[in-house]
Amino acid sequence: MEAKLYEVRSGDAPAPIGPYSQAIEAGKFVFCSGQIPLDAKSGQLVGATPAEQTEKIMDNIRAVLIAAGAGLDQIVKTTIFLTDMKAFAEVNAVYERRLEGHRPARSTVAVSALPKGALVEIECTLFRG
Repeated sequence: MEAKLYEVRSGDAPAPIGPYSQAIEAGKFVFCSGQIPLDAKSGQLVGATPAEQTEKIMDNIRAVLIAAGAGLDQIVKTTIFLTDMKAFAEVNAVYERRLEGHRPARSTVAVSALPKGALVEIECTLFRG
């Protein structure tokens, strides 16, 4: 039997800025595209520091997960992209607080640049089992 794929959309998270979806539901998994700290209404970058940007990113991720009928506690894997690894501690503090003790698998990767000049991007995968 062939699995169906469904696009997940939330008006409370920024629209994709390229040819991709906010998230794709595939069976019991939801694969969320990377979120940068964009305001859903204006499309403008939010936050001057990595910590401020991480707050907005977590809001955006939460909005996409709500549209998928899920929550942050169902995330099984995240990848964090940072333009400066010196920001690791401040990003990690926001990430940990926002996940309220939930500890998915995670990778953190240093990159030379992110879309729109963002300092942080986070993608995630969740399981609804």
